[in-house]
Amino acid sequence: MNSAQQMTHAEHPSAEVVVEVDSCATHDAHAVFSALRTLFASDRAADDVPEEAPGPGATVWTATVDVTDLETEVAPRPLTEPVIVNIQGGYWAVARLREGLAAAFAVRVLGTAAGDQEQEVQLRLETRK
Repeated sequence: MNSAQQMTHAEHPSAEVVVEVDSCATHDAHAVFSALRTLFASDRAADDVPEEAPGPGATVWTATVDVTDLETEVAPRPLTEPVIVNIQGGYWAVARLREGLAAAFAVRVLGTAAGDQEQEVQLRLETRK
C-alpha cells in the first residue's frame, strides 16, 4: 500500500470525482456506472439507466462519485466494446477511483492533464479476461 492509499479522507477533502462516458452503447455506459455505484457513493440512482439523447451529436453521460468510502467489492463486468471514460478530481480521489474500476474492468490510461490540485485522466475500459 502506498502513502496515498494510507491517507484518510480528512487529509483529502476533495473526494469527489466527475466521471464522463460517451460514444458507447447505453448498456456499456450502464455497466460502468453500475460498477461505480457498487463501489462508491454516486449521484446516479440504481434505476437511472443511460439513454441515448435524440438528435445529432454524441451523448455524454456523467456522474459524480464520492470515493471516501469503499462500499463493497465489485465483480468483473462485461462490455460489448472498449469504453472511453474521462475522470476529473483530486489526485488521491482519481487514483482511488481508478483502483476501484480495475476490479471490474481492464483499465488502461490513455492520457492525463495535471493541474495544481486536480487532474483529468482518460481511461480505456475493457472486459477483464
